[in-house]
Amino acid sequence: MSTQTPAITKDTARHVLWHYGREGGFQPGSFTRRLMEAMDAADIVNLAILGSVYPELAAALYTAKNEPNGIAELQRIAGGLRCIRCKDTDGPFGGAPQQPLCEPCLKAAS
Repeated sequence: MSTQTPAITKDTARHVLWHYGREGGFQPGSFTRRLMEAMDAADIVNLAILGSVYPELAAALYTAKNEPNGIAELQRIAGGLRCIRCKDTDGPFGGAPQQPLCEPCLKAAS
């Protein structure tokens, strides 16, 4: 069994962002919507079972829910992350996850 985290694709990042009502999200089909609902509601055992079949989706949901800058990371993958100050899309980004700043704007704000 592999312990590597699967790469999250642009489409999966957009679907998970939609699931959590965040900018950059895109509504998936009905099966994926229901699967995300089930995974989001699952206990650890059932999430592991679903994650063994859908590892990328499980990784994206985990990132959104548990990583400190998870939403910002998914927005970066989805191509929807913008600096709130200059509106640039080039990273790296810092600042609060809900108010990302590009590196030059972050330095200027300090």
